[in-house]
Order: sequence, then C-alpha cells, then structure tokens
Amino acid sequence: MDMNLHNKVAVVTGASRGIGLATVGALATEGVKVVAGSRNGSSELDKLATEYDTVSVPGDLSTPEGVEALVHVAHDRFGGVDVLVNNVATLTPRLGGFLSVTDDDWMATLNTNLLSAIRTVRAALPSLIERKGAIVTISSVNAFLPDPGIVDYTASKAALTNFSKALSKEVGPQGVRVNTISPGPVETDMWLGEGGMAATVADAMGVDKETARERIIESIGGFATGRFTRPDEVADLVVMLASDRTGNITGADFVIDGGLIKTL
Repeated sequence: MDMNLHNKVAVVTGASRGIGLATVGALATEGVKVVAGSRNGSSELDKLATEYDTVSVPGDLSTPEGVEALVHVAHDRFGGVDVLVNNVATLTPRLGGFLSVTDDDWMATLNTNLLSAIRTVRAALPSLIERKGAIVTISSVNAFLPDPGIVDYTASKAALTNFSKALSKEVGPQGVRVNTISPGPVETDMWLGEGGMAATVADAMGVDKETARERIIESIGGFATGRFTRPDEVADLVVMLASDRTGNITGADFVIDGGLIKTL
C-alpha cells in the first residue's frame, strides 16, 4: 500500500537506536526525508544516511537549544516539517521506592520525557500547520498502568499522553493530526540492554538477566502473545499514523503491547 509519504519531511527524536532508529528506517524506505535527532548519533544512523535522504543531528534533546537546532536543520535542509515523531525518553528503575527519587531525578525524567516533546512541538508546529502535517508521540502503557518501580517515568508518560490529547483538540481544526502510541515492553536497550530494566533488576535480585526479565513480565500480567514487541512493529504503526491514509484519526492512542493489558 502506498502511504503517500514520498518527499515528506519528518523529524524524529531519540533516533539513534530502538524505536527511534526503526522509525527512521521505516520512514526513509517510504521516501520520507528524515532529520534524525539523538545525543550522539550511531553507526546505524550513519548507514541510513548513506542509503536514503536522511541526516543525523547530534544534540541534547533535553535542552531547548538541542530541540531548536534539530528543527532548524529540517527547515534549512528540507524547507519545513510534515511529520514530527516524539520518541526520546529515559527510564530508570527506582528500586529504593518513592522516597529514593530526588527532585533532580524527577526533573531529569520530566525534562526528557515530557518537556522535550513540548519544546519540539512548539518549534515545529508553525510548519506543521502550514503543511497540514502529523505528530506521532511515543508514550507508554505506563501512562495508564502505573508502576511504583518507575514512578517518575509513569507520571511523565501520563502527562505526555494528556498533553497530546489536549493539543489535538486545538490544532485539529488547523489540519494537524496528533496521536500517541503506547507500547508495552519492547526489545530495546531500555528493557534488555546493559543498564536497562532487566539488568538493573537482575543485579538487585541477585539473579541472571533472563530470570529478572521473566519475573518483571510476570509481575505485570504477562503477554498474550508470549513475546516482547519489536521496534519495527512500533515503527510500522508510526508510518501509518504519519500517512494521510489515517487522515481522520486524531486525538487517539494506539496500544501495542502483545496483550499485556487485560482490561477494557
């Protein structure tokens, strides 16, 4: 199916790995010109830049300056923004409980997971309105499945989903669609890499990473499909929501969690 995205311009945050990297690749193969923002870039992004009309922009997306520089590249290089994908995020297991989470911890999480998206939308929105574009924001099932072990993350994602819904009501009449995607656990470094959720819990419990992973999934109800979501599966959903094939969908949230959420 032709997604009608050829020669559109997309800005993707958190693009060097995981869902962000998969999204850059999926958009690029649809003929989208992609401006890929991340802290340090990656060899995988560099490879995509040799094969497609993609540019990697290193920078700290938790700062206003990093966000502004990223959107400036989209304007300078490609003339504007048709699609914005807010993906950058941070997650730290809080094994010491709520009282172990400092003000600095809260501000770091909120700055990356919420304010970065707000700033990127602010910078890109005039162009998105002009081009009648789309915003797709990667939230999380934790926006509505609170977890005390990641209390600051879950609160930040709840705020992010609420912000996106509110924004959709304002900019929908101006031709901009705003939707969120709420993945459950995904095969990314955030979950399975060194220093990720499984590794951190494994160290605390004195078990191997695979045992920790299984216990975490058990504690939140398990997958109906029996497996984690793949980054490319989330990326495919991003492409669909970025396309005018979903031109009358806005203010919606799409869960992709392998059946983790068992309730209506």
